[in-house]
Amino acid sequence: MPSSSPAPAREQALFLALHAALPQTQCTRCGYPDCAAYARAMARGEAEINQCPPGGQEGVARLARISGRTELPLSAAHGAEGPRHVAVIDEAWCIGCTLCIKACPTDAIVGANKRMHTVIAPWCTGCELCLPVCPVDCIGLDNVTGARTGWAAWSAPEADTARQRYEARAQRLVREAREHEDRQIAKAEMQLADLPKAVEWLGANGVRFAPGGIRKGAAGFDICFLHPKGNEEFPIGGEGVLIELVQAPPEVVSAFEKLASA
Repeated sequence: MPSSSPAPAREQALFLALHAALPQTQCTRCGYPDCAAYARAMARGEAEINQCPPGGQEGVARLARISGRTELPLSAAHGAEGPRHVAVIDEAWCIGCTLCIKACPTDAIVGANKRMHTVIAPWCTGCELCLPVCPVDCIGLDNVTGARTGWAAWSAPEADTARQRYEARAQRLVREAREHEDRQIAKAEMQLADLPKAVEWLGANGVRFAPGGIRKGAAGFDICFLHPKGNEEFPIGGEGVLIELVQAPPEVVSAFEKLASA
């Protein structure tokens, strides 16, 4: 394996070419979290070119031509070349757990909690990531390419579709995580405007308060304190600091509400 890394511009160009030459199954059998990570590792000289079973030996040859490296036999440690498969869910056994939906890298499985799931065949890459997470073993694989294996079982448009769907899913997950965080912040801000509700909510979420509860502070406002250390029942503390929470005066709460609605 090459030990020196190419210059950044050349590395990026090499990464793009190598990435485009992968079948985009996102199966992780190469030892990397996705096809892009594997392509990046190859471009940096950190991974061999024979670690992609879905691409087969033809895939290794393509990567060898692009990278200028010597073609190697497909690595048996990473899997064997074979036909392309599509996941199929046995609807009679599906319990609607949604675990396969979360595992699918191309959002090719649709369904809802406690409702039957199904696979959208043209979007399935046969990555097999849904198989180990199914608690009732109701997912099987259908051979859809017969004796054709490796890149003979794939087309460039199919690989492009898989890549686009994987990238769209990644963007969706980032968006949903951001929206969830925004909702949590908004909920906390709303509850912090009312100290008793804030204490109730924080306590329900594992925050430990110092003894004494809510009481009047020196300025006449209601106050309470987060305990410096968490415990088994309430694991979240002030990380060694005694943190004071103060009930904001009505005019301050009103001012922040006006700013939020502006």
